[in-house]
Amino acid sequence: MTKRKNYSPEFEAKVALEAIHEEMMLAELSKKYGVHATQIST
Repeated sequence: MTKRKNYSPEFEAKVALEAIHEEMMLAELSKKYGVHATQIST
């Protein structure tokens, strides 16, 4: 069983702001930060 990753609030805010600006697609953001696209959208 794998352990869940815990991201810092700063990291989450940075990813969320980039998603809001819509300069990149969710797939591109998820690849850039190593986070699943579903996590970004929620």
